[in-house]
Amino acid sequence: MAGAYTGRILFVDLSSGKQRVEELSEDYVKTYIGGYGIGAKILYELISPDADPLGPDNVIGFMSGLLNSTGALFGGRYTVVCKSPVTKGWNDANSGGFFGPELKKAGYDGIIVTGASKKPVYIYINDSKVEIRDASKLWGKDTVQTLEGLIEETGEKRLRAAIIGQAGEKLSLMSCIINEKHRAAGRGGCGAVMGSKRLKAVAVKGTGKFSVAKPDEFKAISGEILQAMKDGPMAGMIQGFGAFGTGGGTGGNILKGDTPVKNWDGAGETDMGPTEAEKLATSTYDARYNTGKYACANCPLGCGAHYSVKDGKWPVPQTDRPEYETLGAFGAMMLNSNAESVIKCNDICNKYGLDTISVGATIAWVMECYEKGIFTKAETGGIALNWGNADAIVEMTQAIADQKGFGKILALGSEAAAKKLGKGFEYLQNARGIELPMHDPRFAPGFARTYRYDPTPGRHVKGGSGIIEMNMPPDIKHNIKDRGQMDVHNTLETEVQNSAGLCAFSNFAAPPGAMARYIAAATGWDFSEKDLLDTGKRIFNLRHAFNLKAGQDPTEDILTKRATGEPPLTEGPLKGVTIDIKKQISEFCEIIGWDKETLKPTRKSLEEVGGLEKVIEDLYGK
Repeated sequence: MAGAYTGRILFVDLSSGKQRVEELSEDYVKTYIGGYGIGAKILYELISPDADPLGPDNVIGFMSGLLNSTGALFGGRYTVVCKSPVTKGWNDANSGGFFGPELKKAGYDGIIVTGASKKPVYIYINDSKVEIRDASKLWGKDTVQTLEGLIEETGEKRLRAAIIGQAGEKLSLMSCIINEKHRAAGRGGCGAVMGSKRLKAVAVKGTGKFSVAKPDEFKAISGEILQAMKDGPMAGMIQGFGAFGTGGGTGGNILKGDTPVKNWDGAGETDMGPTEAEKLATSTYDARYNTGKYACANCPLGCGAHYSVKDGKWPVPQTDRPEYETLGAFGAMMLNSNAESVIKCNDICNKYGLDTISVGATIAWVMECYEKGIFTKAETGGIALNWGNADAIVEMTQAIADQKGFGKILALGSEAAAKKLGKGFEYLQNARGIELPMHDPRFAPGFARTYRYDPTPGRHVKGGSGIIEMNMPPDIKHNIKDRGQMDVHNTLETEVQNSAGLCAFSNFAAPPGAMARYIAAATGWDFSEKDLLDTGKRIFNLRHAFNLKAGQDPTEDILTKRATGEPPLTEGPLKGVTIDIKKQISEFCEIIGWDKETLKPTRKSLEEVGGLEKVIEDLYGK
């Protein structure tokens, strides 16, 4: 078996306390790669269509990527997979740091957790030794306190752990899983799934080492990537991310229309001008708070940084630099230009284990409802949620984290809160219940197709044409004719990227074809670009089939109208823009092999890529 992977999946049942290891054949790994590729294959077969996402029948997996621990540059990401309590369908949440590579070094390509414990527990993996330990003393603690407690209890200073905070314990539908104190498997309520199983953490210590099949070729590819980072066509962008993280260009993104403003109903030029917008760019204030860089495993870029805010209203002695999505959600979405308030909200979310996109977007929704008189100050617990009120934003974020007063309702997320309160539906900015990320389809139209039709809706990290269109001139990117080939191609490449455990930054740094070559050099497989695209298609259809099996209708209109410009904005850089999403999905279906009326994959397209026999049987019979 190739040295790039272990070929072993650990199964832990919290109801019985039993554990077992399943050996994977080389053909199995080549077919589904790793990460959420293998995760989708396992969960499709394990989870019943009517499983309660917050019940013991749900399954949660922690999946390392194929290239974790091989030395592949940007190869530090892992994926959490489960049925989402938000969308009621397939969920995957991707995170960086060191957890995924450590899991591989412990001897596992993934951990699949079933059942539910009656008391708080954590799973401790020390190479081949696996224990389910009591976590009663850790229950109620935040993610930082929990990590420190785990290190003290295990005696392992370099312990890596995926942890929930109080938000996951209390089943907030916006709760996430945190590793390295600030790296988040953020979306879809996976923290609540852990909380429902009374699983506080998965802690791992591994000492194993991996060799690649073709070390000289592997090293040469890494050299090409490093050279491209210095003088390639995207070198300037890459170096900017290295200096200031993902938020260095936030000000410009707001002004040109990429970042949604005022709950998706505003425009940067008119509602948040250059002076205020630039206050949110990390390049503006980084020198004031930066106490040191941070890089994930095998990352030559290092987009992270540790921060310290020593004075002002919201001092935070030790925290980490907010990402672009956080700056958009807690900044532009609320017309809030106070960077220190965003840093504070980011710190609260990291410690309690909350998805910053969903929390920020939920508060922005409440702000618009407050402005329109739908919610009163009496209902919000005396918090005046006016646009740009930084004090109120911090106070409401803390209320959501503590689940106190109005914050307890908002902890459900915006759509579930609207259903509980019976109002505010017209101002929700969601896709199948999950709050939208901070890239506007009216700026890059391909995001509309991705947000609505990806098996995990409302995500900006699923490839497609949107990420490419961001750098296109308006007259070209808004002419979406014949865009399907590019949309599908980038989607399928991203499926393999995520399954291999590669960071999205590898897209900007690596030369064309590098990913397929990396996989081939690591494993010794004959793995061409066509093999890569077929594999991506296989994984994408598996995730889509999970939702079909769960009874979801892919033709359902689940995406907010504002995101596609219905009606179009009347001012700003996105003035008059409306996205033809029907044309987008029609072209996508034609290329990927889906029926244009039902949006179900055709039998022929499934048979062509292989490895989907169970899906074919479920959709078409034997």
